[in-house]
Amino acid sequence: MKLTLLSRPYCHLCAEMEEALAPIAADFGVAVEVLDVDADPVLVERYDELVPVLLHDGVELCHHFLDAGRVRDFLCGIRSSGD
Repeated sequence: MKLTLLSRPYCHLCAEMEEALAPIAADFGVAVEVLDVDADPVLVERYDELVPVLLHDGVELCHHFLDAGRVRDFLCGIRSSGD
C-alpha cells in the first residue's frame, strides 16, 4: 500500500507533514511517495493552494497539516478490509 504526498521542495509545511507522517507510515508498513506538485500542471491546477496534500489512490486524506487521527483511522480501515 502507498500514500502519496504532494509537496514542494521549498515548502516548510510539506517538510513538516512528511516528517510527521514517517512514524505512522512505519507503524502501518506503508510506503510514502513524495511528488513535486509543480512538476505536473494537472496537479498544480487541482492542488496548488492546498499543498501539502496527502492522498491514497486519489482520495484526499488531509492538506496543509497532517491529520494523524484521520490517517490512522483510514489505514486501520484499509488494514481490516484486507486491501
